[in-house]
Amino acid sequence: MKKEEVKRWMPVAMFAVVLATMIGDIGIRLGVWATREPTYPFSQMLPLFYGVMPVLTIWTFKFTHGRFGLYMITNTILDIFFNFFLLAYFLPSRGIVDFNMSPFSALLVTLLHAAVIYGYQMWQDDVLLKTESRTKYNLQPAATKPFRDKSKNDERD
Repeated sequence: MKKEEVKRWMPVAMFAVVLATMIGDIGIRLGVWATREPTYPFSQMLPLFYGVMPVLTIWTFKFTHGRFGLYMITNTILDIFFNFFLLAYFLPSRGIVDFNMSPFSALLVTLLHAAVIYGYQMWQDDVLLKTESRTKYNLQPAATKPFRDKSKNDERD
């Protein structure tokens, strides 16, 4: 992937990680899941949030941005694998995580997560467009505007 593309999708990937961390923390506090085999220094968080998630988010947005239906279908496929295989079967069978939530309920949470981060990216794109229009019309805060030429002011006085 090109450097420019990584820069474009990195904010949404970081937002996805922060949001997943918050969801994970809420799940731990509510007893929805518990980590039995922690990974140092993330004693309760799955390393998946900090490794695979940003990479998958960047690649998913690269190929599906601007097509919400395709984005949600792609996320549904990835989330079904994550919830039904990884969280409900693989990690508990290895004694890593206790998962006390139905995979269908978890699927709803992960699909809501996907919709929120897509909305965040749409907001980011809108902000970027507004920034371009500001520079087009040379709209700047007063602190960044150049000083008036002092010699012209002295001639007027």
